[in-house]
Amino acid sequence: MVKPMDIAEILTKDSPGKQFLLLGNEAVARGAIEAGLEFAATYPGTPSSEIGDSLFRVASKYKQPYFQYSTNEKVALEAAGAASIANTRAMAIMKHVGLNVASDAFMTLNYIGVRAGLVIVSADDPGCWSSQNEQDNRFYAMLGDTTMLEPADPQEAKDMTVAAFDLSEKLEQPVLLRITTRLSHTRAGVNLGSIRPPRGEANFEREPLRFVTVPAVARRRHPILVEKVRQAREIAEQSSWNKIIGEGSIGIITSGVSYNYVREALDFLGIKAAILKLGMTYPLPKQKIQEFISSKEKVVVVEELKPYLEDQTRAFAQEKGIIIPILGKAQGFFSEIGEYTPRRVIEGLGKALDIDIPDSFAEIDEKYSNMSVEIPSRPPILCAGCPHRATFYELAIATGRKAIYPTDIGCYTLAIQPPIELADLLLCMGSSIGTACGLTAVLDKPVVGTIGDSTFFHAGFAGLVNAVYNQHPVKIIVVDNMSTAMTGHQPHPGTGLTGMGETSTPIKIEDVARGIGVPFVEVIDPLQVKESIRILRKAMKFDGPAVVVSRSICALLEIGQKRRAGEKIIPFEVDTDICQGCEVCTDKLSCPAATWDGEHAGIDPVLCVGCGVCAQVCPYKAIKRRETK
Repeated sequence: MVKPMDIAEILTKDSPGKQFLLLGNEAVARGAIEAGLEFAATYPGTPSSEIGDSLFRVASKYKQPYFQYSTNEKVALEAAGAASIANTRAMAIMKHVGLNVASDAFMTLNYIGVRAGLVIVSADDPGCWSSQNEQDNRFYAMLGDTTMLEPADPQEAKDMTVAAFDLSEKLEQPVLLRITTRLSHTRAGVNLGSIRPPRGEANFEREPLRFVTVPAVARRRHPILVEKVRQAREIAEQSSWNKIIGEGSIGIITSGVSYNYVREALDFLGIKAAILKLGMTYPLPKQKIQEFISSKEKVVVVEELKPYLEDQTRAFAQEKGIIIPILGKAQGFFSEIGEYTPRRVIEGLGKALDIDIPDSFAEIDEKYSNMSVEIPSRPPILCAGCPHRATFYELAIATGRKAIYPTDIGCYTLAIQPPIELADLLLCMGSSIGTACGLTAVLDKPVVGTIGDSTFFHAGFAGLVNAVYNQHPVKIIVVDNMSTAMTGHQPHPGTGLTGMGETSTPIKIEDVARGIGVPFVEVIDPLQVKESIRILRKAMKFDGPAVVVSRSICALLEIGQKRRAGEKIIPFEVDTDICQGCEVCTDKLSCPAATWDGEHAGIDPVLCVGCGVCAQVCPYKAIKRRETK
């Protein structure tokens, strides 16, 4: 039997023309390797996570290219930017809101430029599938005067990544590769190209009047950046990524994954139209767009989120005195909200072009609205045995639910849901501590912020320093499950594992807190309920800032470790002769493994991971570990 290849083998296989089924994110990683990638840095965040995870597997197995999970996106871009200035091909990978964190470094990197190729991946999230907003990062390209490429499918994702490195080196500027959730998580056949050797010429040549951006240097570099944009626009006019497909008096301008929906919509509606498919979307090919629209009776612009292409197309038309209908979001044919689907594009094009939509949609809607069986919703929940669930149960008892609870980005944000409901305010990564400081300054009420371990290292440190410096009596609970769990269990500075698969000294959050002067610091095991409640109550009574680190490994990681070690997971069960039907385990702890038959509680042995928290909270001692033969 032939052993299947793992992703590290596939991504490093030098077999030009061979095809593999890859995720869009895996295709980006492969493209970087084909381009001779030498350095990569990321902070994991959906929908970008699999790019870093793929490179992690390659680096762990082959010890090249160099790869790191950085503490946050700003550090990732600073590290990758420095590597590229030192003549090393580099990539910084992040989700769309990560570019907000990295924006300070991003703006200045565009001024000073690079020596070897630097590609910045921004994975946008239309529809907020896993994010706190659906911002459109195409405007970062315009803001920073950064050349931008937008692939439409996994094959283009791989090929454009290679092209992005070439463009970066030609212009000596960073290049932004913008992908979206649908592309990141689409799987398709990808034809491999050849793998270039790395430059292998790392060196740092001193050039302070370029790379040290004091105001005088920045003023001299800005005109150079403007000239680079002019050069990039000339490239865009000739680029094969900007091409016309089909012909007709109707023109459609689109980019990225929206192109796929346009093709499907045209086939569905039976429309003949010319499509201007834009792959290099900053700077836009002004002349190409003007020539395209000048030969059309009307033009429809199809793009997710903001009317970036639409507004630019109108501006280009006005500049040349081209008077034709340019249709899109301005007339209400398409929405600025949410992710597009083939149906949304079909309906939008139908309205814009005054074409009747076939009755099939109405028939489908009627069919499903009249179904007698209602499909239950399945909202995301904390897993059975999740230590965060125990922490929030204990916190609810310790505070009597009489506090304000700022929360943060991670699995524990699900505390917003009933019956936990201990999440009151959330802005961004690390904001739980900063917002807690603001609340304590203006309110005479206890404030308890919750933040995860990876999030603390990402952006919580500065907020905690602020709390100590300004003597805000905040209570901060760091829910430490020893992993960046929500995005796929990536390592972080507290785990003792690096992006190269090597061990390092774990950084203890409690040591950091004590080191910056937090006067009350304790560590609890949330699976020890009574002791945890005691310490949380003690923290609440403390007059000043307090930090409690609630540390217990993620249940999913622990299950995997036990299975690999050959250990059995022994679930708990309810003795119905003792159970009084108080519903503490089902309604207050609300573990997904707890069941209710109308009279007694039960435990699903398939879901139970044997953490034992339910046995500790049961007031009648009716829950016990199953006996095994």
